[in-house]
Amino acid sequence: MVSSAAKPRSTTSRPAPHKGARGQDSGALGISAGWQLAGLAALVLGLVAALIFSGAAAARGVADPGALVRWGLPVSKAVHNISAATVIGGLIFAVGILPKSLSVRGRGEEEGPEHPAFSRALAAAAAAGAAWTLSAIAVLVLTYADVAGQGLSGDAAFTQALVFFMTDIETGRAWLAVTIIAAVVTTALFGVRSLGGLALTLILAFIGLVPTALIGHSSSSSDHEGAINSLGLHLVGVTTWVGGIILLTLLSGILTGAKAGAAGDITEATLRRFSSLAGFAFVLVFASGVINASIRITTWGDLFGSAYGQLILAKTAATLVLGGIGFMHRQWVIPQLGRKGSTMSSRRVLWQLVLVELLVMGATSGVAVALGRSAPPQPTTYAPDASPAFILTGYELPPELTPERWLTEWRLDWLWIAAALFGLVSYFLGVAKIYRRGDKWQWFRSVNWVIGLVVLTYITSGPPSVYGRVLFSAHMVDHMALTMVAPIFLVLGAPVTLALRALQPRGDGSRGTREWILVFVHSKFSQVVTHPLFAAANFAGSIVLFYYSDLFGFAMREHVGHELMILHFLLTGYIFVLGMIGIDPLPRRAPYPLRLLLLLATMGFHAFFGVAIMGGDNLLAADYFGNLGRDWGDSALVDQQKGGAVAWGIGEVPTLLVAIGVAIMWSRSDARETKRVDRAADRNNDADLTAYNDMFAKLAERDAKLAERNKLEGR
Repeated sequence: MVSSAAKPRSTTSRPAPHKGARGQDSGALGISAGWQLAGLAALVLGLVAALIFSGAAAARGVADPGALVRWGLPVSKAVHNISAATVIGGLIFAVGILPKSLSVRGRGEEEGPEHPAFSRALAAAAAAGAAWTLSAIAVLVLTYADVAGQGLSGDAAFTQALVFFMTDIETGRAWLAVTIIAAVVTTALFGVRSLGGLALTLILAFIGLVPTALIGHSSSSSDHEGAINSLGLHLVGVTTWVGGIILLTLLSGILTGAKAGAAGDITEATLRRFSSLAGFAFVLVFASGVINASIRITTWGDLFGSAYGQLILAKTAATLVLGGIGFMHRQWVIPQLGRKGSTMSSRRVLWQLVLVELLVMGATSGVAVALGRSAPPQPTTYAPDASPAFILTGYELPPELTPERWLTEWRLDWLWIAAALFGLVSYFLGVAKIYRRGDKWQWFRSVNWVIGLVVLTYITSGPPSVYGRVLFSAHMVDHMALTMVAPIFLVLGAPVTLALRALQPRGDGSRGTREWILVFVHSKFSQVVTHPLFAAANFAGSIVLFYYSDLFGFAMREHVGHELMILHFLLTGYIFVLGMIGIDPLPRRAPYPLRLLLLLATMGFHAFFGVAIMGGDNLLAADYFGNLGRDWGDSALVDQQKGGAVAWGIGEVPTLLVAIGVAIMWSRSDARETKRVDRAADRNNDADLTAYNDMFAKLAERDAKLAERNKLEGR
């Protein structure tokens, strides 16, 4: 019971805090600093226990760098991981979950003061950014000392060797890149307040995860590209999930305290939005973790009989526990917060679950750091007798290409498989939402979207990708399909139109997916890249810039270059086709005659490019294709000339199909315009035609009078 005499009623306009069942105000339901420190303690204990269990921090004999380095490096990495996650979590909350201001901005209204939750999220991200930068520097220095097997020193020799490590060794360059990115992100967090700038800062923070995915055990696994991609996806999911939980604890006092009264209670909306995001993050973390572990551990004996495998089992169990807590949030607790008359007990249960999640997540993060310091059962270095193809590509040569092997040789690219699965699930969730509302969505578009994703998966993980790494002709098949086949089906799926119809606009001033889509569609950047002339020039011209520069060799040798190549040409083709036959909103569309003209121009340009490749006698990326040691098939130069024929022949068919589509749309547009004019004529009894005829009648009458007058005057 609540005693009304417990304290005199305030005489100010500020409402008295509501008392809970134990005489605590609602602000006490937030997670205190003591419990936040408990989460940090759980991380440290988990880290120390895992390091002792695995022996990763034990002395190494002659090359031992000392206890400071052996223990300081994993601790620095733990701080680095938590601070990076906090930065990303704070930016995600600011950009896509929390309202920016206390008042919702409307037409002609000035934006009000910042919402306290928004301000605290960015303050936490800025403080964590400073810790991220400093911890990255510490990891950089300690990693060098660990690799060199020497203790920390301030002499000139140590400094010179450290500079060499940062500039010439892959691991050192990676941590230097992380440090620079962290510093830039931190600087932006102290000065940027626009949502667009914060969104770009969030993208840069995610890019800061890439260097750490490229080094370590994954970079030299048997399936090194699969390991790198799965680890990268794992880091994205973990930082999103962990960072979100940390932000929830830091914002708990505002979400449940008296400050929420001034801004409106955003607890239920905040938790519901993060719960949906955390659900995707959990699936991403668990699936990518299983894939990454299966690449490093290939036998049940290694899984159960090695310290590395047992740490993986412990981490997997903890991840499932966290997933179960998140399920309870979404299914039982959060729905009660949105109901009228929700009790304090439901809020208390919610924050108790968040607290348990924080503790378990802290311990799991410690285990993850120790796992990164432990040696997996599989070797992590190249064999001394590795073949030239393995050294250049990371894989042995595939068998000789035959017609049936265009269907059977696969090497899964988990990055694009994840993108395809995300696109598939999101698309049909949107379709289901539209149908539940009683609206319709054309099955034709759903079928095209599925076909486009299947084609994209085949291109990135199937035989075109496998043989495209060793044959220029197969690479050109891969390129043309990526640029001119998959985009046609994806554009016909109309994903943006579906998203705008399925997603409800937010009313609290925050930006969700729908709001960000509209911002991007109407942005200056979108107006430039989707302009018909720019899209056509980019579609045709980027091929020449890519193949006749060092970019081609970079894309073939480096994993990051390969993935960026796929992304660039997929987007280039998608934007070009969208301007030709798409229905998704664009800032500007070319008239139909100009569309056909652009299609003819690009078709001719592709033909010119193909003929140039066919007649060329200089091997492109010669240091790559000329050194693979391939003992089957045509020579590298002859195969390159075949690739030119592919660019000329296969590339024209999709362009012709798009041209037919433009002609059909043009015809239908004229038919619709004719029907519109006819309906208007029926409504106004041909008023336009009558006025048109009257105009000519008046002109004829005027001419007759003028002729009669001239006759009378004798002219």
